[in-house]
Amino acid sequence: MTVDERAARQVAEQARETRWQRPSFGKELFLGHFRIDLIHPHPSGTAEDRERGEAFLKKLREFTESHIDNTVIERDAQIPDDVLKGLKDLGAFGMKIKPEYGGVGLTQVYYNKALMLVGSASPALGAMLSAHQSIGVPQPIAMFGSPEQKAEFLPRCAKGEITAFLLTEPDVGSDPARLGTTATPDGDDYVLNGVKLWTTNGVVADLLVVMAQVPERGISAFVVEADAEGITVENRNAFMGLRGLENGVTRFHNVRVPKKNLIGKEGAGLKIALATLNTGRLSLPALCAGSAKWCLKIAREWGSARTQWGLPVGKHEAIAGKIAYIAATAYALEAVLDLSSELADAGKHDIRIEAALAKLYASEKAWLVADELVQIRGGRGYETAESQAARGERGIAAEQVLRDLRINRIFEGSTEIMHLLIAREAVDAHLSVAGDIIDPDADRQAKMKAAAKAGGFYAKWLPTLVVGKGQSPAAYTEFGPLAKHLRFVERSARKLARQTFYAMSRWQGKMERKQRFLSRIVDIGAELFAISAACVRAAQDQNPNSQQLADAFAKQARIRVDELFERLWKNTDDSDVLLAKQVMDGNYTWLEEGVIDASIPGRWIADATHRESTVANVHRPTPR
Repeated sequence: MTVDERAARQVAEQARETRWQRPSFGKELFLGHFRIDLIHPHPSGTAEDRERGEAFLKKLREFTESHIDNTVIERDAQIPDDVLKGLKDLGAFGMKIKPEYGGVGLTQVYYNKALMLVGSASPALGAMLSAHQSIGVPQPIAMFGSPEQKAEFLPRCAKGEITAFLLTEPDVGSDPARLGTTATPDGDDYVLNGVKLWTTNGVVADLLVVMAQVPERGISAFVVEADAEGITVENRNAFMGLRGLENGVTRFHNVRVPKKNLIGKEGAGLKIALATLNTGRLSLPALCAGSAKWCLKIAREWGSARTQWGLPVGKHEAIAGKIAYIAATAYALEAVLDLSSELADAGKHDIRIEAALAKLYASEKAWLVADELVQIRGGRGYETAESQAARGERGIAAEQVLRDLRINRIFEGSTEIMHLLIAREAVDAHLSVAGDIIDPDADRQAKMKAAAKAGGFYAKWLPTLVVGKGQSPAAYTEFGPLAKHLRFVERSARKLARQTFYAMSRWQGKMERKQRFLSRIVDIGAELFAISAACVRAAQDQNPNSQQLADAFAKQARIRVDELFERLWKNTDDSDVLLAKQVMDGNYTWLEEGVIDASIPGRWIADATHRESTVANVHRPTPR
């Protein structure tokens, strides 16, 4: 399916939520307004929510400690049936589902704590539970399903029927306009045809959320029974990490789906997917924060146990710096996670930017934390846990955590896509007032009208970026020694907005192609959000140790912010693009000489032609 760039952008833009009906700390931050009042005092749930959550965590911890063996899952590349059965009986597959439908009814905060707990025992199992509840059937049905759909599907999910989300195709990733799977109306049914790739949980799923093109109506979302006639799981995919995750390739051939299984309206599929991900994305930061906390534990213990040159390695400055980075980052990742989750539970804020920033930031920083742990462990960091145990040492799976975490920079929106998604929201105010000015198809009258509108907006907005509380030494004194960091955030937010405005003025409609510039804008915003979250959390804790961790993190993050600001305008972006073009044109194939390409021969992209499957179905139902 061929779709030009303009059409692809239109599909993505139509799927966006264009209105801001509730306040957003992230949106205001990118506009240069440091609205600390939106996040401080730190929001928190009710006593009833905490009691329910703590009671479930206690049972989950007991089960996790006694029944989940990460070594077995990693070795066999499969989660044992008895573990899945036990988690189903415990209610772990219905953690976010309301009690009225048979679920546990955890808040987002306690759901994240549960994922953190299970994910630390087995990252693959954490990913399975996350995919089932964050993007699988429970979330979109809870948000957009009819009363009848909720009554039919949510109790099944709560009892442990595993679900999967099917959007990606062999030749379709972050460009859904080219979606090839079709859902053709036929009487009381739709007839599905197509191929879906990287269907997390798809090999063992009982229910599927499938995105498909309804002719002339657009991309739509459906609940599909995984054992329906015409569905074939053609392959279980294997990856560098998350070896126990059952991810597959699923083919649909003339699969009949009742019209009552349409979620929402025809053509609303992408809107449903994006809205689901607004909170669904918070599951990945939970798994990342959990990994960072585990890395801190191992770094601390190993740093004390291992001696070199007469000192524990943790007391040598080279290693001490790494341990300090791990500790400060682990604190900040949990602070970002908790703040975003509390905002989601409160329901008074639009958290699309906060959730996206949390996913982006946590996936990038947790990977760096794990890499530092591997380095601290040296050769043992590169060695598998089983190998260490076989020769009489404690089996520390540092290399596995590094492999397992790597996917989070790709899952549910790659880092590059997240940068563009957040950047689009960050410049939304500018595009809203200047759209026709930079639109090449707009006529002269439309451009003049837009110019007048933009003039009015900027006349009010730009003066707010000149001075602010961050310039006053007396600002934010209620935060004690952390006040200086919040003053830095306030000043930097205004500077970020000024730089964004200058870029819009300079590049106008071409700014969307300045992807590396936009990525740095977003990364600055992410660091400022993380500093804010860490300081607000420390203020809530009223704990000197929390204050020290928040202070250490803010100092590290401020250096990164200053570097990012400098690189906005001092970089090699233009020359890199030129070099890449020349590489793509074949000018440097001589540089590839002298090596052997040991790749397995085959097509770059698998055939996704609509046809009946010719291979055995590897779908594997699990015990209920």
